[in-house]
Amino acid sequence: SRTKRRVTVSDERRLERSGSTRLGSQTMAYEALYRRYRPSRFQDAFFGQDHVVAALRNAIEGDRVGHAYLFSGPRGTGKTTSARILAKALNCTDLRGGEPCNECDSCLAFQAGGSYDLHELDAASNNGVDAMRDLIGKVALGSPGRTKVYILDEVHMLSSGAENALLKTLEEPPPHVVFV
Repeated sequence: SRTKRRVTVSDERRLERSGSTRLGSQTMAYEALYRRYRPSRFQDAFFGQDHVVAALRNAIEGDRVGHAYLFSGPRGTGKTTSARILAKALNCTDLRGGEPCNECDSCLAFQAGGSYDLHELDAASNNGVDAMRDLIGKVALGSPGRTKVYILDEVHMLSSGAENALLKTLEEPPPHVVFV
């Protein structure tokens, strides 16, 4: 017969450190609500901003995508979410009216957080010249999808040296790279 092992306090602490939670007898990975319920379409992310949705959809459908986009606004308005949707749409194999299909392998990889075509960098904590040189070194590498997208979150926090190191690559990136 099988014996049940008691869960000790140290086991619970180990689960908390690993980012998992315990629900009954199952261990589940922790997922923040903003990630679980993050919009997956432009229409949902840019609520009430139809002109922005139309501009992005038309650029994607017409293959007239810029090499860099700047999303600005107060905290919690969907800048990073919109950047992730843009990255997903740029790599989607079955676009539907400029929106990602959310069904192809590329879209599913983006939703699972395992896409090699999306690189998010928190510029508030990686604000030095070395972090930017590392990013520049990765930019030249190829991409398994159509477009490699770099999301630079909190880019205003970069040091002046890091800004100067990134400037040339940001102005003239390789054809397969988009900065947001």
